[in-house]
This record gives sequence, C-alpha cells and structure tokens, in this order.
Amino acid sequence: MEPLAIVVRLAEAIRDFFVPRYRPELHYMRGPGPASRRTFKQHALR
Repeated sequence: MEPLAIVVRLAEAIRDFFVPRYRPELHYMRGPGPASRRTFKQHALR
C-alpha cells in the first residue's frame, strides 16, 4: 500500500470516529415486531 493511501485511510478513520456518517439502512425498521403480533392476536381472540 502506498504511503498516501495509508494517510487517507487513517484520516477517514479519524473523521468517522469523531463525526460518524448517518447510514439510514442501519436504522431502518422493517415493520412490526413480535410484540405487536402478540398484542394483535390477543385483541383478535376477544
């Protein structure tokens, strides 16, 4: 690896440590979870 590439990767790592980038795919909720299914089934049985 050439020296400039090492410096660039180090600078990116430092920047990401102090100012992390927002990655929406990490926070995306894919729908209702198991707790809401249990609640819905309890209400449906009444």
